[in-house]
Amino acid sequence: METLITILSGVLVTVATYLILSKSVMRVILGTAILSHAAHLLIMTMGGLKTGSVPILGEGDSNVDALPQALILTSIVISFAVTAVSLVLAYRIYKETKTDDLYELRGFKDE
Repeated sequence: METLITILSGVLVTVATYLILSKSVMRVILGTAILSHAAHLLIMTMGGLKTGSVPILGEGDSNVDALPQALILTSIVISFAVTAVSLVLAYRIYKETKTDDLYELRGFKDE
């Protein structure tokens, strides 16, 4: 199961890299969101998927470490906030300049 999740995380990183390297602002924002979810999957896989029981003391000998879940929950909140702020900034840029092309925003014109 860990191998499948690791491969899925690699596919998500590939898709995110493709989107981040595109010209559109919306694709870049979507790519960063997908990249954060790939990192969440990788952290969860590194923590072990089914190696122990629930983290309650006295129930069993092997308990699951709750640190990866806490890190992922914190990272999910932060990534959603960053995505929301980025979407608002992209919308504001589009209203001001009427384009979402990064080359045009930098001042380069197509010939």
